[in-house]
Amino acid sequence: MSVTEDHRFIAPIVGPDDPRHFTDSGIEVKQRYDERDVPEQLQLGEPGDFPYTRGVHAEMYRKRLWTMRQYAGYASARESNERYKYLLANGSTGLSMAFDLPTQLGLDSDDPRCLGEVGRTGVAIDTIDDMRTAFDGIPLDRVSTSMTINAPASVLLLLYQLVGEEQGVASQQLRGTVQNDILKEYIARGNFIYPPAGSMRLTTDLFAYCREHVPRWNTVSISGYHFREKGCSAVQEVAFTLSSGIAYVQAAIDAGLAVDDFAPRLAFFFNGHNNVFQEVAKFRAARKMWAQIMRERFGAKDEKSLKLRFHTQTGGVTLTAQQPENNIVRVALQGFAAVCGGTQSLHTNGFDEALALPTERAAKIALRTQQIIGHESGATDTVDPFAGSYFVEALTAEIETRASELIAKVDELGGSVEAIAFIKNEIEESAWGYQERYAQGQDVVVGVNKYVDEALEVQDLLRVDPATERAQVQRLKAFKADRDQELAARRLEQLRVAARGDENLLPPIRAALKDRCSMGEVCGAMRDVFGTYQPQL
Repeated sequence: MSVTEDHRFIAPIVGPDDPRHFTDSGIEVKQRYDERDVPEQLQLGEPGDFPYTRGVHAEMYRKRLWTMRQYAGYASARESNERYKYLLANGSTGLSMAFDLPTQLGLDSDDPRCLGEVGRTGVAIDTIDDMRTAFDGIPLDRVSTSMTINAPASVLLLLYQLVGEEQGVASQQLRGTVQNDILKEYIARGNFIYPPAGSMRLTTDLFAYCREHVPRWNTVSISGYHFREKGCSAVQEVAFTLSSGIAYVQAAIDAGLAVDDFAPRLAFFFNGHNNVFQEVAKFRAARKMWAQIMRERFGAKDEKSLKLRFHTQTGGVTLTAQQPENNIVRVALQGFAAVCGGTQSLHTNGFDEALALPTERAAKIALRTQQIIGHESGATDTVDPFAGSYFVEALTAEIETRASELIAKVDELGGSVEAIAFIKNEIEESAWGYQERYAQGQDVVVGVNKYVDEALEVQDLLRVDPATERAQVQRLKAFKADRDQELAARRLEQLRVAARGDENLLPPIRAALKDRCSMGEVCGAMRDVFGTYQPQL
């Protein structure tokens, strides 16, 4: 494996003594920029107008700041509820729900395969009782909730809808997002259940269901974040994310949906890295490209269908276990870049997340970082503050050109679903390049390969008590015992029948959950019909 100097999407490996500077996408950065580096036909348009290079809203943050979310959830629903209330009390304007690995894989906490994993990386949600507890005392008509859930996304959304109804909140009032991006699971994360056909059907069924029943809900968060965490470059992040978006739009159209009926509720999810200028250019280029794709490829007419609205999370992979307080500075730079690039929503990582789930102190510092950017940095005073910069405009144009080339390669292979192996290989080559550049000292990471301290700084870390898992399993056993067993079995069989046909799957899933079937049982019933995905080696 090698990364050559003429690679269009990945930085070359040239060693620390080469005088040239490159972004991680292989774009050589000149010593100085002037008007000759800006595209001759630079047509930025106005903020809020096609092609939205300068932002999707005319006034941007002068009218209102972005939604400040902090990704949170651990152990039990009760403990997560306490963290959500803490964040809201400290000024968070939206919730971002983290689920544990069993929940992400559609498994109940009492499944033997889940031993030792319950509540570790997020909250365990097995039942409607768990969802009810997680949002106890939090009025769902007043918060926007993002759920980082993919293969079981429909199940978790429906549990949330049912709890909202118990609170007296009409489904039309619910606001939030389910990630629901299964393609990036096949490519970058591995938390899948079903083969692509069944997964894409659930995705488009959710599009249709929400249009009718939960119209303010963002039905998918098309994610480049995890591609970047896996090791891709900024250009690859744009290209592969937009290619996933193309695949979802085409799948929905093939399922009989009109593009302007579902496209306004599509959202995106990008990573924030340390190179401020490349990140700002990345967001600007992605916005322009998506607007053109939706208008020219899919014939969308509604301007809301053309607008790339996105959430940003600062880069988890950029955090270091060494000198962890340095991460506060990294997160601030990444958050600043996201805001200058026009994000609609932002999560800032805790400085201790390279070591464990964030403590309350780390989560509060991360939230305060957003608030300082919003109120003290000046980034919110004017729309698209880097517009017209020779450097940023040159980067924006170069990212657009290179990402378009890579999208064309994916198209040649039949789109993202058919190009999974190709995309994985491209990301793995980029990840190898990152590692080599760090190892050789071409790229500097403060505290890791330069300015190293010998003393290990170990913070007070958040630890999940093993008793939490035992208590969760006992609650689940009691839940399953306290129900009409024949009704639950009948609901699961009705779901299997629906999965064998072509009706929308969300109504039978909802009926099963309402009649006290567990999340794992519902996912298992669909697994009986769809099977499980086996990655190609």
